[in-house]
Amino acid sequence: MNETALARRTTFAEAIGALKNPRVITMLFLGFSAGVPILLIFSSLSLWLREAGVSRSAVTFFSWAALGYSFKFVWAPLIDRLPVPLLGRWLGRRRSWMLVAQIAVIAAIMWMASTDPSQGEASLKYMAMAAVALGFSSATQDIVIDAYRIEAADDRLQAMMSSSYIAGYRIGMLVAGAGALFIADALGSSSDSYSYSAWYWTYMAMAAVMIIGVVTTLVVPEPERGAGIGSSSYGPVDYLRFLLLFALAVLAFIAVFYYSTNIAASASASLHEMLGNQTLAGFFVEAVRLTTAVAAALLAGWLLAKVGLVDESMLRETYVDPVRDFFRRYGAGLALLLLALIGCYRISDIVLGVISNVFYQDMGYTKTEIAAAVKTYGLLMTIFGGFLGGVLAMRFGVMKVLFLGALLSAATNLLFMLLATSEATALLLYVVISADNLAAGIASAAFVAFLSSLTSISFTAVQYAIFSSLMTLLPKILGGYSGSIVEGVGYPTFFVLTTVLGIPALILVVIAGRKLMR
Repeated sequence: MNETALARRTTFAEAIGALKNPRVITMLFLGFSAGVPILLIFSSLSLWLREAGVSRSAVTFFSWAALGYSFKFVWAPLIDRLPVPLLGRWLGRRRSWMLVAQIAVIAAIMWMASTDPSQGEASLKYMAMAAVALGFSSATQDIVIDAYRIEAADDRLQAMMSSSYIAGYRIGMLVAGAGALFIADALGSSSDSYSYSAWYWTYMAMAAVMIIGVVTTLVVPEPERGAGIGSSSYGPVDYLRFLLLFALAVLAFIAVFYYSTNIAASASASLHEMLGNQTLAGFFVEAVRLTTAVAAALLAGWLLAKVGLVDESMLRETYVDPVRDFFRRYGAGLALLLLALIGCYRISDIVLGVISNVFYQDMGYTKTEIAAAVKTYGLLMTIFGGFLGGVLAMRFGVMKVLFLGALLSAATNLLFMLLATSEATALLLYVVISADNLAAGIASAAFVAFLSSLTSISFTAVQYAIFSSLMTLLPKILGGYSGSIVEGVGYPTFFVLTTVLGIPALILVVIAGRKLMR
C-alpha cells in the first residue's frame, strides 16, 4: 500500500463484512500461535520469578530476553532468502519456516519448564538462556506470520487482517497469561508458598497449546502474492556460506557482550558515583555495551564478506536493497520521519506493560484476580478495541485512528496513578483495565495496518521485520529499567513519566499524516 491508499474509505457494512473472509479467519489462529510465547517471557515469567524469590529489579531485566523481537530484522533476510531443505518443497517458502519456528518455540518453552529459578545464580542463567531462545524462535515465527499476512491478502483487507491477527494474538496472550496463572494457582504455587512443580506443568501445558499453530500451518495454503519473490540463482553452497557468516557475526556479538560483563559492572559503579543515579548509570553503560556488541557483529560480517566467505552481491540483495527500496519510495526526509514515528509509537504502553503484573501484585491483588481482570476481561476489551480500530481505520483512514490510538494509550496510563494511590478494589481495577485495553486494541490495529502499508511486496519479511523491530527496541530497553525506576521514584511518578513518553508519538503522527497525504 502506498500513501494514497492510506486515505481510502469504505462503508461500515463492507468493513464488518470483511470479518467473514477465510483469510481474515486464518489470521485468528496464526495470531494465537504468535501470542502464546510473549507472556511466557514477560508477565507470567515475572510472577514465577517473584514467587521463586528473585528481586524486582532482576525480574524486569528478564524482559531483555525478548530483545530478539527488536533485532529480528537481522535474520529476517535469511527467512526471506534461505529455503528450508525438504520442508520448503512440501509446504512452500512461508509455511516451512513457520513450522520450523513453531517447533523451536515448543522446545524453548519446555526448556524453561525444566529450569527452577529458585536454585541459585546458575539456574537463573539457564532460565535466561531458555528465555532468550524462546524470544529468538518466537520472533522468527512473527517474521514469517507477518510476511504471510501481508502476502495473503490485498491492501484493502489489511486493516481487518491486522484486527483478526491482534484478536488471535490476544487470545494466545490470555492462554499464556490468565491460563498460566490459573494453572499455577490451582497446582499450589503462590507468593507465600512457592512450588516449582506447579510452574513446571504450567509451562509444559503452554508448550502443548502451541500445537494449534502447528496444525494451522499445515492446513492453510501458501500465499500466492509474492510467491516468486525470494527465489534466485544462488545454490545450496551459497546459502550455507551465508548462514555461516550470520552465525559467526552472532558469535562475535555474544563474545563481546559476555566478556564485557565485568568491565560493564565496574564502569556502571564508577558512573553511579559520578551521577548519583544508579538507574541512569546502568542505562548508559548497557547502551554502550549493546552498541559495541552490535558494531563487533557488523565488523565481523563485513570482514568475512571482504575475504570472500559470501558473494557480496548476495549480501547486498539481502540487506541493502530492502532498505534502499524504502528510502527510494519515500525519500530520505519522509523515510526518517516514518522510522522515528515507528520507534516512538509504542513506548508509553510497552514500558508500563513490563512491570504491570508486578504492580498489580504489589497493590495487593492475587494471581486469580489478576488473571480474571487483567488477562481475561482485559483480553475481551483489547479484542473489541482491535476490531473497532480496524473498522474505524477502513472507514476514516489509518492515520486518524493512529493518532486516536496514540492519544488514548498515553492518557490511560494516568489511570494507573489513580490505581496506585487508592484502595485496591475490584471496581477500580476493572475501570482502569477497560480503558487501557480498549486504547491498546485501537492503537495496535491501526499501527499494524500502518506498518503493513509501508512494506514493498518484494521485501515483505525484511521491511516489516525492520519496522516491528524498531517499534520495540527503545521501549524494551527502557522497560528493562522499569523496576529500578519504580524503586527510585515510586509508582505514581513512574506512570506520569510513561504518559509523557507518549507525547512525541502524537506530534510525529500529525507531521507524517500531512506529508503522506500530499
